[in-house]
Amino acid sequence: MKFSMTVGALVAATSTAFAPSSTLRGSSALNMALKDGQTPIVIGLAADSGCGKSTFMRRVTSTFGRENCGPLGGGFGTEGGWETNTLVSDMATVICLDDYHLNDREGRKVSGLTALNTAEQKFDLMFEHVQALKNGETVMKPIYNHVNGTLDTPEKIEPTPVIIIEGLHPFVDERVRDLIDFSLYLDISADVKLNWKIQRDMEERGHSLESIMASIEARKPDFDAYIEPQKEFADYVIEVLPTDLDEEDKQTLKVRAIQKKGVADFNPTYLFDEGSEVTWTPSADKLSSPAPGMKLSYTQEQYFGNDVAVLTMDGTFDNIQELVYVESNLGNANSKFYGEVTQAMLSLADSPGSNNGTGLMQTLAAFAIRELFNKKSAAAKLAANKEVAAAA
Repeated sequence: MKFSMTVGALVAATSTAFAPSSTLRGSSALNMALKDGQTPIVIGLAADSGCGKSTFMRRVTSTFGRENCGPLGGGFGTEGGWETNTLVSDMATVICLDDYHLNDREGRKVSGLTALNTAEQKFDLMFEHVQALKNGETVMKPIYNHVNGTLDTPEKIEPTPVIIIEGLHPFVDERVRDLIDFSLYLDISADVKLNWKIQRDMEERGHSLESIMASIEARKPDFDAYIEPQKEFADYVIEVLPTDLDEEDKQTLKVRAIQKKGVADFNPTYLFDEGSEVTWTPSADKLSSPAPGMKLSYTQEQYFGNDVAVLTMDGTFDNIQELVYVESNLGNANSKFYGEVTQAMLSLADSPGSNNGTGLMQTLAAFAIRELFNKKSAAAKLAANKEVAAAA
């Protein structure tokens, strides 16, 4: 299988709401043209709602460069803007797979099915569009309006060097999986999801604990049936769990990067010694960490029958600049220079997860995507040069 991830996307902005339009929507004014003979790479990111896809997109986008990045068409409030879920930059296009819902919100009330159910997704159209974009062709993609729950007028999507498809079902259809060059899955444990939802809905929105629990339980059967099984197809899984350092601690996170071995153009990041088994408690003098402390590990495991290398960070750090101490002991981090991982973390210091393993693993995944793109681009250029030489 090609490189796949259940994780996220390449643009800095998050989806915003725009006013519907009665005419077909055109492409963005950004310079998104492919070079002659260039084939886009396709990245797949799978995750449940509220699992940090937007934050991950910002990290990936900043790795490629963030110039000229935003909603397709400029967004609501700009001249000619419309409601869109599509994000674009000079390098990348991020497509939200909610746009391939079969029914609008009212239609799902009639069918009695949730948006997580695969029967509510247009997989044939999804495949046709991803295939066309990878072939360098323009498509007219539908829009699912998250504000009012309607299916809006389609918008024009032009191919860019990197195409990211993100959402609930990127790996369900085998035809789509075969088009993906790298796949990620953001795997947030049930306990962490509950803690996050309580913090957001109870502390910030005033919801009752009973209503929060009811919402989670109502969603769980479809998540278990249709979303979680896609982990099997991911090349890179970012798993977020409660800390093992203090069972009473509900805030500190243990984050694992589960990296499939043997994937073309991808070498898993390791700690100290590739292929080894390592548990490491960093010096408190070099990496200050609040209670319950900090522990990293690097292990060789099996995941859905595949050999994987697992890099783990359990704990929180106080000063992002000190992360360079950890970075100096990582191999295959795909950084261009010493300290680039730490620099990337500092550039998004206010983003969620920037003081724990969530931000670190997302940054390492973003660097892996960049390296994958560079390797595939170099290989394609070499092949083209050989073809020209042979024809001369």
